Amino acid sequence: MAEAPSPARTALAGLTIGALGVVYGDIGTSPLYAFREAMLASGATPTDVPAASVLGVLSLIIWTLMIIVSAKYVVILLRADNEGEGGTLSLLALAARAMRRPHLVVLVLGICGAALFYGDALITPAVSVLSAVEGIKLIAPATAPLVEVIALTIIIALFAIQKHGTEAVARFFGPIMLVWFAALAAGGLWQIAGTPAVLAALNPLHALTFLVTHQGVALAVLGATVLAVTGAEALYADMGHFGRAPIRLGWFWMTFPALVLNYMGQGAVLLTTPAALENPFYLGFPDWALVPIVVLATLATIIASQAVITGAFSLTRQAVQLRLLPRMRIFHTSAAHEGQIYIPVVNLLLCIGVLALVIGFRSSSALASAYGIAVTGTMVVTSILALIVIHKHWGWSRPKAAALMLPFLAIDLLFFGSNLMKVFDGGYVPLLLSAALLLVMLTWRRGTNLLTVKDHEAELSLDRLITQVSGSNLASVPGTAVFLTATPDIAPSALLHSLKHFRALHAQNWIVTIHTANVPRISAQDRLHLTPTADPRFQRIILSFGYAEVPDVPQALLLLRPHGLKFDIMSTSFILSRRSLRRSVRSDLPGWQARMFIFLSRNATAASDYFRIPAGRVVELGVQMNL
Repeated sequence: MAEAPSPARTALAGLTIGALGVVYGDIGTSPLYAFREAMLASGATPTDVPAASVLGVLSLIIWTLMIIVSAKYVVILLRADNEGEGGTLSLLALAARAMRRPHLVVLVLGICGAALFYGDALITPAVSVLSAVEGIKLIAPATAPLVEVIALTIIIALFAIQKHGTEAVARFFGPIMLVWFAALAAGGLWQIAGTPAVLAALNPLHALTFLVTHQGVALAVLGATVLAVTGAEALYADMGHFGRAPIRLGWFWMTFPALVLNYMGQGAVLLTTPAALENPFYLGFPDWALVPIVVLATLATIIASQAVITGAFSLTRQAVQLRLLPRMRIFHTSAAHEGQIYIPVVNLLLCIGVLALVIGFRSSSALASAYGIAVTGTMVVTSILALIVIHKHWGWSRPKAAALMLPFLAIDLLFFGSNLMKVFDGGYVPLLLSAALLLVMLTWRRGTNLLTVKDHEAELSLDRLITQVSGSNLASVPGTAVFLTATPDIAPSALLHSLKHFRALHAQNWIVTIHTANVPRISAQDRLHLTPTADPRFQRIILSFGYAEVPDVPQALLLLRPHGLKFDIMSTSFILSRRSLRRSVRSDLPGWQARMFIFLSRNATAASDYFRIPAGRVVELGVQMNL
């Protein structure tokens, strides 16, 4: 009698299938366009497809997957987790913590990586959906003019459903991608069986020989080859959702073999039918399978797009928590999964950007030029930050850390350089977007730092204020007042204005500071730090949240009860100050940067919404400040 699988093994299998749907959607749809674009870059035409070029390009793709994805991301970077979380900003937080002091170069690198990811989030839905829908032309050539319209319709529908959450749809993602990878492998095996000579591409000498003998097009081919590893960053970024084991199992036991088999199957098609260069992916399947494969490819690209949109939401939340972006309205779409969120402004901007790309470029081939720069730029940033983490955080010596990561960095730089050749063919899109986001993040960070400095210039220490009010005859108001402040030792401006206008003091006054840690999550026992003052009516409270958490202040204040402080939301007033910023004649910021910061500040989500404070318990006092 067969032994029943253990619960742990069953859970691991479920997580692995789930990872197929979320983690591998992007890289799993790369066969739709990567090999075709690399062959076109090599100079091949439908009437002339040299066998040496087919084997050389195939070998480049296979060994790029092996070195970049298998070795760098799956084996090495999955170990560089920040309390179980991965991704560019997690790596930035880990590097910053390891260096023990702020470092501008590390900060800019992390911001650049995050900005490039947004470029990826824009281009992935556009190129993936277009490449899938283009298969319709093979089934019904007369529908060719409708490809763009169909792609736009799918994209609009995709972004429209985001506000409803993806929990119900996500249950089907893993099984669909499992079928997709099985189809990739089956199609590849079918072609390889007829042309086994294509297996020679497994020999890396074919890749090296191609680069040496085709120096005129080598950089262009490398720039297209990197399309095969789009989505590699998702392996690392989604580690917090699934853990190392499911991601590694999903890669080595399903995704990697299926991709290699399919790429070799496409190569086999070109070795026997050069005219299939128009679309070697779809033409690698028998005619009877074409309609199901187009439908399956469309579903797979929607899943790939969903994964990168969700990643953009998660990255934005982390950037807000790390004070790189202004506060935004964040909605949770699942009661069971804290990581499933929806950010309306990000969803709207992404939707507009993706639609503009589809209308502007009109084909997946045209968009491929824009894709590579975002992917390779992120890879370069990740390698540099990983080098810092391995040396500073893991404690490896500089030579040892360099020996491990510099070869990967050199390869990443080579790929990035090859993609820079395509700047004027569409590569300017992610560069301009990244530059704009870099400017926004640095402006927000610099502006908030200047406001902190101005607060210190006009500061009154909390201890001094407590001393002054202790000997006064201020009227006492029943209940509790909560004042939020960035600096626990300084009297909040809202408290000063409250005393000035109302000349009264609540029975309990809690000075609350929200601290964002360089870790994704904070345990309940570490969330609260309470410091009594000389006056029992005042309490200093520091609430710590991880950068992957939504700071729910009322919920966190319930932790005060074991300390003898009663928190009742109906008898508590949250007294907040709302800054009204004006540009000063002698501003420390350039005029354009001051106007940008003021605009961002005015459009930021109110503190009461962001910290999940009930609107009926909030009192806001206006404070005017010159910047």
